[in-house]
Amino acid sequence: MPITATSLLRVSGIEELRSAIAAARRNGARIGFVPTMGALHQGHLSLIDRARAESDVVVMSIFVNPLQFGPSEDFARYPRPIEEDERLALQAAVDVLFTPNVQDMYPEGRVITVTAGEHGTKWEGAARPGHFDGVLTVVAKLFNIVQPDISVFGRKDLQQASLIKSLVRDLDFPMTIIVAPIIREPDGLALSSRNRYLSDGERRAALSLIGSLRAASASFDSGVRGARELEAAGHEVIDAVTDVKLDYFAVVNPETMEPETAAHRGSAVIVAAKVGNTRLIDNVLLGDNDQD
Repeated sequence: MPITATSLLRVSGIEELRSAIAAARRNGARIGFVPTMGALHQGHLSLIDRARAESDVVVMSIFVNPLQFGPSEDFARYPRPIEEDERLALQAAVDVLFTPNVQDMYPEGRVITVTAGEHGTKWEGAARPGHFDGVLTVVAKLFNIVQPDISVFGRKDLQQASLIKSLVRDLDFPMTIIVAPIIREPDGLALSSRNRYLSDGERRAALSLIGSLRAASASFDSGVRGARELEAAGHEVIDAVTDVKLDYFAVVNPETMEPETAAHRGSAVIVAAKVGNTRLIDNVLLGDNDQD
């Protein structure tokens, strides 16, 4: 089946995918890659749009990666609406949809895992030990399989994006990483595949996350630069909502994820909280939130 902008080639085998990409490269195509775990929403589709603008052939993967889920996390119930995902991928003009199985990605006898190091033990890494080792392992494998020219990730998973940029730099992957803006619902809630777990009441409570970030951002815009003061503004919003259990709220450097004592334009404010049984994350960049 030829690869065109109006057709979708779905493959599950690694060699089949490599053959399709090799054929595209013989025609001089530039390859863009969007790795996902499926349950697609408008946020994912915006990544496809960006990849389309930067490349000739867009490859999207859907693989629910068991290595990045802890023993008490939601791997078994993570949504897998593959038929709907395939329909959305076709509408978004994905050229190749790669849907590998676990046995192909992690064959028996596998011994090598990529480690995220100290960077991967902070924030989300502290709350989910081993999570980023699993993320970087699957991403490294996918990069080796696809060998894209550019790969697009969303800024909502800011720490993940920072680690993937480090992966590409430190292991010399010959590609460019693009971090695309957060896509939000009209009321400000960041789009996430996990939002479908929220009840109506939890959905309303979840707005406290963007509310807390906007409070910190407003304080920054009014002249406040002390990180503790900015964090206090966010805490005040979260603390007023009983259904939300805050994990962290912090001002950090968006590249290193290290805490900052004095904020500046481009500093990140990150938040993670449990709303009911659903863990949500979000962030803003201070002074630079045209989409927030």
